[in-house]
Amino acid sequence: MSLKLPTWLSPVWLVIGSIASVQLGAAFAKSLFPLAAPTAVAWLRMAVAAVIFWVIARPRVRGRSAAEWRVVLGYGLALATMNWSIYMAFSRIPIGLAVTIEFLGPLSLALFSSRRLRDVLWVLLAAIGVALLGVFPVSIDWIGVGFALLAGVAWAGYIVLGRGTGRSWEGITGVSMGSMVGAALFLVPGLIAGGADLLQPKVLLLGALVGLLSSVIPYGLEMVALRSIPSGVFGILMSLEPATAAAFALLVLGEQLSWVELVAMVCVVIASIGSTRSLASAPAPN
Repeated sequence: MSLKLPTWLSPVWLVIGSIASVQLGAAFAKSLFPLAAPTAVAWLRMAVAAVIFWVIARPRVRGRSAAEWRVVLGYGLALATMNWSIYMAFSRIPIGLAVTIEFLGPLSLALFSSRRLRDVLWVLLAAIGVALLGVFPVSIDWIGVGFALLAGVAWAGYIVLGRGTGRSWEGITGVSMGSMVGAALFLVPGLIAGGADLLQPKVLLLGALVGLLSSVIPYGLEMVALRSIPSGVFGILMSLEPATAAAFALLVLGEQLSWVELVAMVCVVIASIGSTRSLASAPAPN
């Protein structure tokens, strides 16, 4: 029996809801850092998502080939690295800035195969925006920037390996296994970093909420939306991630960005929208 959406609940609103859920979850996650280390919060998020996905998907693990296990293990590693490194970035720099820098990963990946000058210019615009952080006198934690860049690289790897996982593991079993792998990889570091802090009721409750907001709900909304939304429209909407992250960080945490950081964010958002439109209009390969 197929799910029929209300007429007012278009795929566009589902994607917007997904973006809002992810970034609201990010703000709540950072609010936990005074109570538990970022590594512990990242592991708690992955563990909650892994349990929920496992209950829903009940993935078949027997009879899988070595190739299927290799791709899902790589996918899980990329997922875990992405989640951990972006939380480490959040602990040092504003969320909006961290997500802006992280977005360079998928943006560069999307344009990597292009040979058109226009697409190269979009990458340069995004790079110039981030480079402004080092030109103008602004207080920047460069270790935090490094973690955000690592998150961007991991995000690109997550996208590439996610395609292979989606082909090898049916339905949501791939994301279920990937989440389980990620939670297992960070089990020991998460418990060591968190210790007794993970037993605090507030940490457990907010950690569960972060897992729902940042992983489970967005994936469910996007899975439904992608059935009917054009890829170009989806890409343009996803370009709103940095601005949405900054907005929720301001509302929940009171984080404000400097004018240089805002310019960097605008450059990346414009470059992402422009590249999405450019790639969508590119002729199909023969």
